[in-house]
Amino acid sequence: MSEQQHIPLPLKYRPMTFDDVVGQEHVVRTLRHAIEANRIANAYLFIGPRGIGKTTTSRIFAKALNCTSPNGVEPCGKCVNCEEIAAGRSLDVVELDAASHNKVEDVRPIIESVQFKPVSSKFKIFIIDECHMLSTAAWNALLKTLEEPPPHVRFIFATTEGDKVLATIVSRCQRFDLRRIQTNDIVSRLRHVCELEKIDAEDDALLAIARGAEGGMRDALSSLDQLVSFKGEKVTEEDALGVFGLVSRSALEGLAGAILKGDVGAILSSIEAFDSAGKNMRRLTGELLRHFRNLVVVQALGPNAKSLEATPDQIKVLAAQAQAVDPGRLFRICDQLADAEDKLRYVLSVRTLIEMTLIRASRIATTATVEELMKAVRELKATGKLSAEVAVAPAAPAAAPVASAPVAAPVKPPREEPPAPPVAAPAASAPDEPPPPPPPVVSDIREAVK
Repeated sequence: MSEQQHIPLPLKYRPMTFDDVVGQEHVVRTLRHAIEANRIANAYLFIGPRGIGKTTTSRIFAKALNCTSPNGVEPCGKCVNCEEIAAGRSLDVVELDAASHNKVEDVRPIIESVQFKPVSSKFKIFIIDECHMLSTAAWNALLKTLEEPPPHVRFIFATTEGDKVLATIVSRCQRFDLRRIQTNDIVSRLRHVCELEKIDAEDDALLAIARGAEGGMRDALSSLDQLVSFKGEKVTEEDALGVFGLVSRSALEGLAGAILKGDVGAILSSIEAFDSAGKNMRRLTGELLRHFRNLVVVQALGPNAKSLEATPDQIKVLAAQAQAVDPGRLFRICDQLADAEDKLRYVLSVRTLIEMTLIRASRIATTATVEELMKAVRELKATGKLSAEVAVAPAAPAAAPVASAPVAAPVKPPREEPPAPPVAAPAASAPDEPPPPPPPVVSDIREAVK
């Protein structure tokens, strides 16, 4: 009896229609409208990190353009063209891997074949993956054809490094920036796959897989396939954390709580436990930075914000922690973690740097900010417990003693109080200085008036 061949999960559950694409609604909506309005551009450029659906979206778009019996704008997936494109053997849809075919000789067949009409399709489509690897000479050879292709030719480029694509090429394409898929979207997709595959996986295990995938659906499905091969059809959080070297959700939230409370002992104990368990200490800083970023989002937009990448259980913890911390402190903690994440690429003692960074962050969390001090002063003034004179006293600290001294009792040094001068005092004056004139009397004044 022949055994059924195993199909890896990333290939088995690869999106086949626009409805299956996860996390790229802005791209899918534009492509659908372009097909409906018959406004198909000469060339498209898909840019984004690995595993988010650049090549998959390119193939779906090619199937939608060449499908013989589409369901509106969706490819049927059953006609000859759809099956051949999905299998990679279509004569009218050519895929080129620019990582291994990046010379002028590799693009010359494309330049020559654009002159001929498609065999059995509406368009002849060229999909060039990792197009940033093409040499400058290859781009220049393709430039004229790309700018003015025949009506039956379309180009689709995909790359992970859009900054390396020549500006002359980008200006001739419609550019689409595909974003990383949010964690909760990856968790939902993994849960759907587990239901179809009869896999018993914990929610925290799926969350750990999504965190380890860093926004890539393909990486998440590959990791799930690996865990099933390792543990069978029951996957726990501990198994997922062991594969990626991540810290559990509860432990990460506990460490964040210790930072907010200023508990240095708990911080050092947690770092010791993580390091002894072989956790990825470099990724720990990024996870903490993402957690505190979520706290900022909760404070600014509330727990129902669309930009919040968290599960419902995480949101409950985030909402509780966000109520107990000042926004100014959160910003300063995020700055500390961002600086540490940048320094981790060059430092040798990773653990020491993380410990010092988290201790500084805990001091920031428990030290009053200028805004808090100003607020406290305003509250004291409003309640009458702090008078206006006391509030402004620090502005002139030297004026208080002078104002409180009695006016009738001035203090003078003893040397400034000369004794009563004797009768012969004028004779004691210096010979070169004339003696002071005597004070005028009333008779002298009368004589002067006369």
